[in-house]
Amino acid sequence: MLQRPEHQVAGHEAGSGTLGPLIDGSGHFFKPLNPSDERGAHELAFYTSFFSDPRVPHSIRSSFFPSFGGTRVLPIPDAPDLLLPHLVLENLLHGYSNPCVMDVKIGARTWYPSASEKYYAKCLKKDRDSTSALLGFRISGLQVHHESGRWKPHRDKVRKYTVTDVRQSLRQFISKNPDETPPDCALASSVYGGSNGILAQLLELKSWFEDQTLFHFYSASLLIAYDKGGKAPRLKLIDFAHVMEGEGIIDHNFLGGLCSLIKCVSEILADAETAAGPTDPQVLETTADLEAAAGPAEPKVVVGLTENGIH
Repeated sequence: MLQRPEHQVAGHEAGSGTLGPLIDGSGHFFKPLNPSDERGAHELAFYTSFFSDPRVPHSIRSSFFPSFGGTRVLPIPDAPDLLLPHLVLENLLHGYSNPCVMDVKIGARTWYPSASEKYYAKCLKKDRDSTSALLGFRISGLQVHHESGRWKPHRDKVRKYTVTDVRQSLRQFISKNPDETPPDCALASSVYGGSNGILAQLLELKSWFEDQTLFHFYSASLLIAYDKGGKAPRLKLIDFAHVMEGEGIIDHNFLGGLCSLIKCVSEILADAETAAGPTDPQVLETTADLEAAAGPAEPKVVVGLTENGIH
């Protein structure tokens, strides 16, 4: 049976005349392809090309991208007689009981080079009004399940996040008391830290982006999720409607935002390690160990935009 995703934190939601994603009970995520919108066709073309491209390492495809199963024609929830093709993707939250989820849009610049003047102006305003231009990324939505319920700030509030708000939200995301001040960051080591934690995954992804020149990922997001019921933290790239050919050039826009996010997460882990003390078994794999394994740091990340692009 098809249903709307219960734990969606960003993007268009299905219902009330709006097209949006659907899920089933078998681990599939169905993303509608609106024939009047070229973005769907572009994303389908990307998935088809990406999953058949021998230049993309299998480890990168399997670790950081949702699995892709082609397309399927499905009815629209509010108009069951109307059929529409959908991308068949992996439901990244399938099997999670109480998922904590965060959608992070990466890049100081979210418009693609061939965008129309109208779209360019729209993206430029969003990037300047959010933390994209300053940090190289912005939070699009998040939720945290905790003992007394679920903390899920309204999207309108998230859109207005400042740099301070983003840094605070990254701490609230791994706290048992996310709606209190200060957040306790009690889950920093188990979610962000360790050899399989979010920081380690970010560093592995960074390593690929330091070399790959196949694609430029404009307006793509990272979905970060964990389940307090025991599911391991996971990190996946999503939303590829504006991916462009890399033409042999490194995607510095995405890489810069990724490095900025890594820095923020590293600082939280370092603070948690200091607070816990060096003998705490949860912090034996320190931030320094993980960063050393990843190699030398990247150059300074993007810090601003001009009307002509990045500076």
